[in-house]
Amino acid sequence: MRPWAFRARFRRAAFGWRGSRLAIERIQEALTEIRTVARQDPATAAEGAVLFLEKLSPALNQVDSSTGALGNATCAAVQELVPLIGDAPVDTAVRQKWLDRLFEAIQEDDPPYIESLGDHWGDLCATPELASSWADQLLPTQRSVLRERHRGSYAFFAGTTPCYSALFKAGRHDELLELLAMDPRPIWQYLVWGARVLVARGQVDEAIAYVRDRAGSTTGEETVARFAEDALLKAGRRAEAFDRYALLANQANSNLSTFRVLAKKYPELARDRLLDHLVASTPGEPGKWFATAKTLKLFDRATALAWASPCDPKTLTRAARDHLVKQPGFAMQAALAALHWMSMGQGYELTGLDVVEAHRLATEAARTAHHIDQAQATIEQVLASDRPMSAWMQRALGIPPATSKVQHP
Repeated sequence: MRPWAFRARFRRAAFGWRGSRLAIERIQEALTEIRTVARQDPATAAEGAVLFLEKLSPALNQVDSSTGALGNATCAAVQELVPLIGDAPVDTAVRQKWLDRLFEAIQEDDPPYIESLGDHWGDLCATPELASSWADQLLPTQRSVLRERHRGSYAFFAGTTPCYSALFKAGRHDELLELLAMDPRPIWQYLVWGARVLVARGQVDEAIAYVRDRAGSTTGEETVARFAEDALLKAGRRAEAFDRYALLANQANSNLSTFRVLAKKYPELARDRLLDHLVASTPGEPGKWFATAKTLKLFDRATALAWASPCDPKTLTRAARDHLVKQPGFAMQAALAALHWMSMGQGYELTGLDVVEAHRLATEAARTAHHIDQAQATIEQVLASDRPMSAWMQRALGIPPATSKVQHP
């Protein structure tokens, strides 16, 4: 047996309560080690992957995972290692031993760091024959659990998802649908297997209706949208996938990240057209997409967005500073928009220095772009007494409204 370096680092309870960051580092190191071996010996690497997944939850069971970072890391590790195990060139006897070990690990998965393995059980079986054997092994318990649930009793079986995944891989689709019909309240992780059966049969619209009609209140609209988009994309119905589900299914941590995800998934869409769709998806708040348009170097569009609805003054000022030399016209507009939204009371934790900096950038950009009169008129309007924050801004600049003009060189 190969002397895996990660083995010693993933002892039971190896990481303490505050060990999340260290655990994530160790997970990445283990994945790197397995990848390195996989380049030369896929079977040995798969054996290492099985060992790592066995040891993962016991090693992490004392860690505070409330931030979600550790859960994301373990889920990503499962996603990476499943195909490595499933594609490994080994005989059925070896694979059966791996599956036995992994199934035991799923039973002891507390906290549940590797529960997503069940979603891939059919892939781990590799062949329909082995998947069918596993389905036969799991079905008696699964049917018993469903009978209890149908009677109104709480019943849980950690092998439910592996059972459905194995049935799907084995092509035993009618049995899978019959089992789901026995469950009075199937959660999403189970329900989606019925929809996958319909997709496999070419019934894409029926699959989408199946999950939409049966998904419970605990299933978010984004989850249903992600399934529907994926099903339509696989069916080659790309325009429909985008128009109906893409914007809801691909929400990321920031507007720019959302744009990048969609641009990668739908390369046939021109950048400006995609941006139009995204702006339309937030009616009344086009300013949210200023930073995205700026990053895409769509400066005219970014300018329009900066003035269209409240936009963070600090973001606008930063954009003006970054583009002062190469895009002075845009920099001027960004700085003036920053002053405008400050005067209207927008922005968080602003100080007089923010006002001074935006004013300075507007002045310098106006000189470079030869738009001094335009900038002067805008600044006078911004500092007019009818603005909620104009008095504060005047004090910050140290000049009365009548002399708040762009100074000619």
